[in-house]
Amino acid sequence: MSGPLEGVIVALTTPFAGDGVSAEGIGENVRRLDATGVDGYLVLGSTGESVSLTDAESLELVEAVLEAAGPGKRVLVGTAREWTQGTIDFAASLPARGVDAVLVRPPSYFKTRMTREALRAHFLAVADASPCPVLLYNMPANTGYSLEPRLVIELAAHPNIAGIKESGGSLPFLAEVVRDVPDRFRYFTGSGHAVYPSLAMGACGAILAVANVVPEMCGEIYRLFLRGYRGGPARLPLLPVDEKGRAEIKALLNKAGY
Repeated sequence: MSGPLEGVIVALTTPFAGDGVSAEGIGENVRRLDATGVDGYLVLGSTGESVSLTDAESLELVEAVLEAAGPGKRVLVGTAREWTQGTIDFAASLPARGVDAVLVRPPSYFKTRMTREALRAHFLAVADASPCPVLLYNMPANTGYSLEPRLVIELAAHPNIAGIKESGGSLPFLAEVVRDVPDRFRYFTGSGHAVYPSLAMGACGAILAVANVVPEMCGEIYRLFLRGYRGGPARLPLLPVDEKGRAEIKALLNKAGY
């Protein structure tokens, strides 16, 4: 990757034409989204129904997105394989240029056997072998379990594990992880309702399905957040503003139209 991976990434849908995928359709979607100011695209994520696609269909979609994405747009690719070697092999089959990172989800069919040790071995093996930086993927609604924050922190020490997409929308999870990971580790929320609080707590961006529908709005939230002034807690002996004070400040801002 050149430069930091951040901003609003669209979790692309997969257009179908009859029984096959439509590379033309996904390319057209990307070209239209390019004009909205989003920062990049995730192809083959959960929103793209990646678990229902063959390897050939998957690679066809990746090629179409890479061809359609404009200059400076980041392209992430989901691996969506249930076994470690399959994940490694698929990552190795991706085009050598243009893919900024692969999104690696934890296996879920044998979820009761996915102990911390098993998951650690899976992610480290993929990170060791992947030609692209790896983003961990936490999607408890689909996998049936959540990664442990302490495991994520441990995995973040690997030089090829570049970040995480956390789609559980858990702010306590975010708070624990961002406190102890290296500065280079990129934390993305995958929950539209949690974008602003996640950014405020240290996330670097969002990978969103809702950005397919309202890309301009999603991008504007991120840009407005970046334009905010710098603040922080007061230094002792001054104490933080209490809840009553916060309510008074909020009321004044609302009255002023902010």
